[in-house]
Amino acid sequence: MPRDRSLLNNVTSLVVCGLLAGLVVAAAAFPAIAVSGLAVKAGAESFEDLPNELRVEPIPQLTSVYANDGKTLITSFYDESRQPVALADVPQVMQDAIISVEDSRFYEHNGVDPRGVVRALLANSSDGEVSEGASTLTMQYVRNVLKYNAQTDEEIFEATEDTPERKIREMRYAMAIEKELDKPEILERYLNIAFFGNRAYGIYAASQSYFSKKPKDLELGEAAFIAGLVQAPGAYDPSAGDKKAATDRRNHVLDRMVANGKITQAQSDEEKAKELDLKLKAQPSECVEVPKKHNDWGFFCDFLKDWWSKNAAFGAEPADRLAKLKQGGYKIVTSLDPQVQKTAMKTILEQEQKESHLALGTVVIEPGTGRVRSMAVNRKYSLDTSGNPLHSNPALAAKDVKGTYPNTTVPLFTTDGNGNGGFQIGSTAKFFTMIAALENGIPLTQAFQSPYQYKSKIYSAGYQAGDSACDRLPDGSYHWCPHNDSRGFQTGKFNMWSGFGRSVNTYFVQLIERVGADKVVDTWEKMGVTWHNVDDRERATPGCQDQEGEDFCGEPVGWGTLTLGVAATTPMEVANAYATIAAEGTYCEPTPIQSITDRNGNPVTAGDPKCQPVISKDVARAATDAARCPIGQNSSTSKCDQGTFPGGLQVGDRDVAGKTGTTDNGSLWFAGFTGNNALATFHTDPDYLGKSSIGMRGSPHYIVSEDILNAAEEGYDKKDFKKPSEAMIYGKNPRDVPSVSCDSVEDAKDKMDRAGFKSEVVQGERSDCPKGTVYWTNPDGRAAEGSTITLYVSAGQKKDDSSDDNDDDNGGPGPDLPWPCLPPNDCDDKPGRN
Repeated sequence: MPRDRSLLNNVTSLVVCGLLAGLVVAAAAFPAIAVSGLAVKAGAESFEDLPNELRVEPIPQLTSVYANDGKTLITSFYDESRQPVALADVPQVMQDAIISVEDSRFYEHNGVDPRGVVRALLANSSDGEVSEGASTLTMQYVRNVLKYNAQTDEEIFEATEDTPERKIREMRYAMAIEKELDKPEILERYLNIAFFGNRAYGIYAASQSYFSKKPKDLELGEAAFIAGLVQAPGAYDPSAGDKKAATDRRNHVLDRMVANGKITQAQSDEEKAKELDLKLKAQPSECVEVPKKHNDWGFFCDFLKDWWSKNAAFGAEPADRLAKLKQGGYKIVTSLDPQVQKTAMKTILEQEQKESHLALGTVVIEPGTGRVRSMAVNRKYSLDTSGNPLHSNPALAAKDVKGTYPNTTVPLFTTDGNGNGGFQIGSTAKFFTMIAALENGIPLTQAFQSPYQYKSKIYSAGYQAGDSACDRLPDGSYHWCPHNDSRGFQTGKFNMWSGFGRSVNTYFVQLIERVGADKVVDTWEKMGVTWHNVDDRERATPGCQDQEGEDFCGEPVGWGTLTLGVAATTPMEVANAYATIAAEGTYCEPTPIQSITDRNGNPVTAGDPKCQPVISKDVARAATDAARCPIGQNSSTSKCDQGTFPGGLQVGDRDVAGKTGTTDNGSLWFAGFTGNNALATFHTDPDYLGKSSIGMRGSPHYIVSEDILNAAEEGYDKKDFKKPSEAMIYGKNPRDVPSVSCDSVEDAKDKMDRAGFKSEVVQGERSDCPKGTVYWTNPDGRAAEGSTITLYVSAGQKKDDSSDDNDDDNGGPGPDLPWPCLPPNDCDDKPGRN
């Protein structure tokens, strides 16, 4: 459209606008003497002195968060709901409506409309007050920019206060803008910056908010309604229920469009006869406003927000980072897989309803990237806990304290933001001891004679007598004497495959004695596990630590109970640690991100996976080989000998590994992986750990884990596990260990010496060999050249001891496995089981 610059160009523009500005000042300050020459002169001088370069900062834009398909909207983060749209995507009827009601001479002036100024002058003079402001669309755009540029309270006041000085400044900037930008670009910027009420900033948000459609689909009456909101959104916004003011305003805009020749009177009359048909749709905001039918996404959203607030790439402080999230206009495609999440919620709720005090949940992570694909739990993500039942802890219930179910925002998968959280993980912790042993040269063939109860040669049980304490030491403390859950299934000779497969406590106590608890602590930490309570942090930290009322000196080297899962750990950390082994030793930080692009469509690398090798590939392969035993698969070396996962874990034709876990504080676990997915599933009462396992059944977390792993594998190619090296199986430079069954000790030692091994003699148990002869070597089969072979000496030939064994001795799990000591049965006071 041609632009008329005949009145205002070059120096003449400044003079005329200066004069007009003076009139506006005079009219505003002294309506009765509006044409005073002194006022005109003063206005002209001040106008020429004003700066004319407008600093345009990026305006706040909402950040949209999508599932991994890039299309399914999870939620938005914003201070102002705004999503820019090109003018080409705004229909002409919308452009005509906004121009007709706000600035009918928009295409004819150069930022300041002389006719409008004179009209304002006359109106203000006759009213005796400022009743009309003469603002053009360009000046309104300038006003919004100044508001967004404001950094101090004074600047905010200057940008928004209704004063003549502000008006003059806007005129000066408007003229400068008109020299830099053409009219369509100014109109596009105006439509994207203006506020339309109902939390809607910009034309895209307004169209969505009031009519649930994109701007390009707006019709005449809808466009007229939206255009009418700009002048006073609070007065005309009908979202609260009153449509009269909004309807009257819409009709006024239609009248203005007729007056400006944009529509006919007949079109106007037709639209006026229609009811205001609103389809209100507020833009979702943050995690409490995820789609109602997908409320479970709230926990993942909360994880995303926490991840963002801790990422230094988005600002120096958490507050700065969250401000950027709400204003930066990012498109975040998350790693959340809606289909896996759907399956997870379905199978979880089939096992444990939301109203249960027991939390049943799972987290799925992709090995090699750390991308979290699912976070599902039988809870509703909500801030409203008013309808929750009383706490499951009777002491708190007596004080009318409500529980955290079914409504909660407690991050059950991670920490609470202050480093607190997690549950004891029981025998899933044996995985870390095994990895530490393999890292320190102890091979998979390492075997121990594992009795039902074992007196630790290193670790103390402290000064309190308990189920795992025996034989008082000179200083008054007790030996630590942990025991297994089953005399038959978990008693005997075990190597790393069978000891892990059958979850033999007394095997792993001997293993942590051999490798050193401090090295096991190191393995936990480098696989991403942190310590979530004071006691655990003190145990894991060398030296005496300050603790309330006392000095605590629990050195890592003395933390033998760690192998049985006494440390509180989060499901996210457990899943990711197992994912590290699935990725052959590559640790990746857990991330909710698949991709991030900024407001200009540029990729943001802060969301890329952050991975590094922390465990050697060979160690990871060896740990994986042994971890196939608990779930009923066989190792690549065919060394598995039964497991604790009931019925075996079946995930199609995929190689699978994992570990069960049960604790005395009422937490049940399974952690497992394929080459493509790793998960950790937990079943516990988060409100009352250790006390409230009433109603807990033995199988839900197993059923859930199997269903979810099967769903997670869809779309992935099969990825077989790789066989560990002979060094991992037997030790370095392995050689055959001579058979010395029922040989005398001297003959056995001589054979070992000639084969290149050292030997030590240990008094053993009854066996098939005569008393005083060697009945077993550890290791047997093959061992590292030059290593020490333990010769076990028979205490006499076996007797029929079945009368002393209350457990199943037929080689299979006893009736208490893999669910020993669950209520209402009596439970042993042990730190971790099965």
